[in-house]
Amino acid sequence: MHIQHDKQAGVRPPTPRGIRRACSKELYRTMKRLKQYVSPELVKQGEDLYYRKVIGNLIWIHENYSNKKLLCDWWEKEVGPELADLWQVPEKPLKAAFRDAFGG
Repeated sequence: MHIQHDKQAGVRPPTPRGIRRACSKELYRTMKRLKQYVSPELVKQGEDLYYRKVIGNLIWIHENYSNKKLLCDWWEKEVGPELADLWQVPEKPLKAAFRDAFGG
């Protein structure tokens, strides 16, 4: 009997806790590159926003986990504008800081 394996066999979707931690780390790295103060309360709200967006697109994100450029493009479209508005920072530098921090 031949068992067909998924090309990502052995790669499990991350846990909700793992996703939350990854979102937190990515935004922390982004803020460091942005070099602009964001209050702890707004950071928390930004992490929650990012987490909800990731959870809402988890299957697609998991399928494309190895394509950082594509994931950055998604972030710039789906997360960046709302996050820039929430944090009251210019969108273009925020997107550049995320792309630099994320590696895409």
